Amino acid sequence: MIQNNLKCISTVPLILFLTMLVCIIISILGRISIENLLDALESEEVRFAVILSVKCSIVAIILALLVGIPSGYALARYNFKGKEIIDSLINLPILLPPLVLGFGLLLLLGNTPIGNFISENIMDIVFTQNGIILAQFIIATPFIIRTTRAVFEGIDVKYEYIAQSLGLSRVESFFKITLPLAKSGIVAGAILGWARAIGEFGATLMLAGATKMKTETLPIAIFLNVSIGNIELALAIATIHIAIAIIVISLIKFVINLNGGKYDRC
Repeated sequence: MIQNNLKCISTVPLILFLTMLVCIIISILGRISIENLLDALESEEVRFAVILSVKCSIVAIILALLVGIPSGYALARYNFKGKEIIDSLINLPILLPPLVLGFGLLLLLGNTPIGNFISENIMDIVFTQNGIILAQFIIATPFIIRTTRAVFEGIDVKYEYIAQSLGLSRVESFFKITLPLAKSGIVAGAILGWARAIGEFGATLMLAGATKMKTETLPIAIFLNVSIGNIELALAIATIHIAIAIIVISLIKFVINLNGGKYDRC
């Protein structure tokens, strides 16, 4: 009897939440026709937004992996002063509204000594496609760090010690033993981070702006078309975004299932 009550108490909220999610998706998909979707796919604006979103998010996730993998390893394997503070700071981009992060980036890289130096000597970032990549990188990197840290913590450090006792250096044991063992978990984290990057809106809006056919990613394209009342095209773009999300979720589940679901805590 108690078990039945607990089952009811735990499943009813789940059903209510799922119902809400399904209603949201139906509210989008139920108003889009196949003709409008096909017309949108042939639209130069939509193709530009899809290509720009994919291109920028791939560059951003590569940069995030270059930072996230060593960072996750350091947090998993080493204890040092201020580790908890650093761990909290890394989580800030997850907790803060993306608009706040984008506003902070704009203040940092705008008309400031740092911003002027980067603009004159390295590249333009503010209100450019480079700004999209930077915004997506800031948003995606914490997910990569959290995931890789959990994966590295799940791998017994004894494997590295055994490899080193057989003559490998620490660096060689990392690349030849630890990294291959963590490969699938890192891939799952990369897919999760990429999904977060391609859906990024707030920070991108603040740092790169919302300029049609210039900094128009998929979320920005939805925002621009809704703002001018072009609801049909906005619905089609939202449908494309939902399709991408479903593909990403399927990929994550596939990768996790390959490893027996051992990355659930990521």
